[in-house]
Amino acid sequence: MTRVAAIDCGTNSIRLLVADADPATGSLTELDRRMKIVRLGQDVDRTGRLAPEALERTFAACREYAEVIRELGVEAPARLRFVATSASRDAENREDFVRGVVGILGVEPEVITGDQEAEFSFTGATKELGGAGDGASPFEEPYLVVDIGGGSTEFVVGDGTVRAARSVDIGCVRMTERHLVRDGEVVDPPTLGQVTAIKADIAAALDLVEETVPLHEARTLVGLAGSVTTVAAVALGLTSYDPAAIHHARIPVEKVREITGDLLTSTHEQRAASPVMHPGRVDVIAAGALVLLSIMERTGARDVVVSEHDILDGIAWSVAADAH
Repeated sequence: MTRVAAIDCGTNSIRLLVADADPATGSLTELDRRMKIVRLGQDVDRTGRLAPEALERTFAACREYAEVIRELGVEAPARLRFVATSASRDAENREDFVRGVVGILGVEPEVITGDQEAEFSFTGATKELGGAGDGASPFEEPYLVVDIGGGSTEFVVGDGTVRAARSVDIGCVRMTERHLVRDGEVVDPPTLGQVTAIKADIAAALDLVEETVPLHEARTLVGLAGSVTTVAAVALGLTSYDPAAIHHARIPVEKVREITGDLLTSTHEQRAASPVMHPGRVDVIAAGALVLLSIMERTGARDVVVSEHDILDGIAWSVAADAH
């Protein structure tokens, strides 16, 4: 067993996983998993820069995570990997971000490509689905893993290994800031014109994805990240967010369509009243749900298998592999 720590810093959230990994058995024993909404990608789509207040929110979370990593006895920085995704790739002042992280955690954040992001997501989401080809798993291969982030969405098709992957800029924060913000405030509920504009962006992005990723060959759609898990929690009628109930739940496309419609016609107060809604997702969940629904309609998926294990787990496995 190797004790490892993985940090995934995305456009909307920063997350930590500390786990004991055993590559020989394929088991990952979770010791601590936590998430903070820091909105690192605040206004990046408009300004091209990371905002000072967004950086400070992120560094505050890093300081908390550094303490957890120390308390749990992770050999840092050797057994710690910090991966930064869409917002960090896009920002002109990303070096300010890098210096801050190094100063707090002692490890340099890896600003990975969209393809790398996709591979980590695929590993994290599918390692436990049973891709041995022996017919024992209820999840049919090939898988289409879709990771709907804040700034981008990753698409990966594979059957044990990645066959094709593509990252496109249709994350829930980016779509919200691009189309649903007027005079600095999110429009609640959005107008038909705004929703149509988001759909057009998503459709164009899916056209790009289909140039290299065989979306229609997949037999199982696996959905990752907060937009998907929140839609699942609503669909399941949970009275509080329960990862165990959400993990590997199958949500039919009809239910996703119904929930997306409700989110797109609701106000901030109505969305915030949901017992499963994280405060940091209230303003961006409608756009995220619309991305998910659009993907399901484009691929003809009858349902989405929701995974609580994602890029963070894939990063942890990569640390364990390097240790061996």
